[in-house]
Amino acid sequence: QVQLVESGGGLVQVGGSLRLSCAASGRTFSSYTMGWFRQAPGKEREFVAAIRGSGGNTYYADSVKGRFTISRDSAKNTVYLQMNSLKPEDTAAYYCAAAPPYYSDSNYYTAIVYNYWGQGTQVTVSS
Repeated sequence: QVQLVESGGGLVQVGGSLRLSCAASGRTFSSYTMGWFRQAPGKEREFVAAIRGSGGNTYYADSVKGRFTISRDSAKNTVYLQMNSLKPEDTAAYYCAAAPPYYSDSNYYTAIVYNYWGQGTQVTVSS
């Protein structure tokens, strides 16, 4: 059974940092593109960041560029999201997802190509 399990969420003050982890099990995702999405109450799920298999190309939403860093450890089947300089608007449930490697770069900004999803971890940034 394929599972993506997120961890590392919590409550942090404005300007603080958190590192989210997503541990995959049930299959190897080394060739898959791994992504992070988020969803705030009353809003649609939005793309945050993604990383190609083998830790190649990375992609970021403009709203997090320069503050968030996505990385992966293929040996551990784990992907990370380092979040710095957090803002109240970063408050959301964060979801890890995996997509097959055969899409073009632009497709990985959209949720529809991701066919495995975690249950989410809550990040709350307090002012």
